[in-house]
Amino acid sequence: MSESPAPLADPHLVFDPVGTDGPRNIVVLGSTGSIGTQAVDLVLRNPDRFRVTALSAAGGRVALLAEQARRLRVRTVAVAREDVVPALREALREEYGAGEPLPDILAGPDAATELAASDCHTVLNGITGSIGLAPTLAALEAGRTLALANKESLIVGGPLVKALAKPGQIIPVDSEHAALFQALAAGTRADVRKLVVTASGGPFRGRTKADLADVTPADALAHPTWAMGPVITVNSATLVNKGLEVIEAHLLYDIPFDRIEVVVHPQSYVHSMVEFTDGSTLAQATPPDMRGPIAIGIGWPERIPDAAPAFDWSKASTWEFFPLDTEAFPSVGLARHVGELAGTAPAVFNAANEECVDAFLAGALPFTGIMETVTQVVAEHGTPSAGTSLTVADVLEAETWARARARELTATTTSSATRNQTTAEARA
Repeated sequence: MSESPAPLADPHLVFDPVGTDGPRNIVVLGSTGSIGTQAVDLVLRNPDRFRVTALSAAGGRVALLAEQARRLRVRTVAVAREDVVPALREALREEYGAGEPLPDILAGPDAATELAASDCHTVLNGITGSIGLAPTLAALEAGRTLALANKESLIVGGPLVKALAKPGQIIPVDSEHAALFQALAAGTRADVRKLVVTASGGPFRGRTKADLADVTPADALAHPTWAMGPVITVNSATLVNKGLEVIEAHLLYDIPFDRIEVVVHPQSYVHSMVEFTDGSTLAQATPPDMRGPIAIGIGWPERIPDAAPAFDWSKASTWEFFPLDTEAFPSVGLARHVGELAGTAPAVFNAANEECVDAFLAGALPFTGIMETVTQVVAEHGTPSAGTSLTVADVLEAETWARARARELTATTTSSATRNQTTAEARA
């Protein structure tokens, strides 16, 4: 096997920037989202292990953010939306009561990035979307351990992240990558033959491509296993999420794309597997609950007792595995393609998908139109020129172009559909 760079995530290495005496200081980015709220719950149940010093959120749930700030007694809260600062300050006053000092408030698009570089041991990046890239880079540059739930920042800025991350500095929080991380601890890098990433199959498992033409946003948001935000849930329905995870696995563990396989596992008990060269396969399994991966992210190399439920082995259960239907769900194949192109191609893929998901949720694009549009945007983008010299400016420029082009194509699709409907009604 040829010599290659060290992987970003390595369970055999521990990056400890400030020591571990006393509770570990944590900054939680995206605290009012799915990952953030579960992380807060985990911290509140383990006050002897963790202390949250700062919280950030987009700004849509100021009452919850204020409640979290009071319960955790944080020093600073941050919101991306400056217009919600008055409402946040009022919510904090109601939570804290008269006479109690309030935490400092940061506001604006760079507030989370500023928090990511603040004084702490670990930054949990639970932000959704590529806007998490700047905080990821800030945390790494400041020498913090990064518990990474924001896969998009790694995908769109892979070379940038690799240039900054020190050995053991990134701990993955996605359930699949936390599973791979734990299974990889059982052997050396040279022992690994294949990574097997599991997928629930989402709400449309077993449907053909033709069956997917008329599904609604409500159908797509009805995930059978996980409770997540709307964008991630739709990505799970298209399996774009799994395509992003394949790119993420490649970047985290430096395993070639042809040695990363996706299998459908409806029960979501096995979160991923590592196949070793001797024929052994190690699987990491728990009932579906993100508190387990979050505990690995913020607590490694220690395990947190009762972080998440365990199996009741006294009850019978069935675990199933199926091959991926690449015709009905072409997103994984397209993700491999953009991952191999590298440069700005993953950023184009991700940005176009985010725009198309928004259009689908707004009723402006059919479900199958998401991947059709993303595929066209990727094709028009062509071969990226940035390569290993990728800069943040390259990423932002590529994303801006991809979003604009996706919106243009979406508008065209919507206009065409409206014309067809009008024609059909006229003929009726």
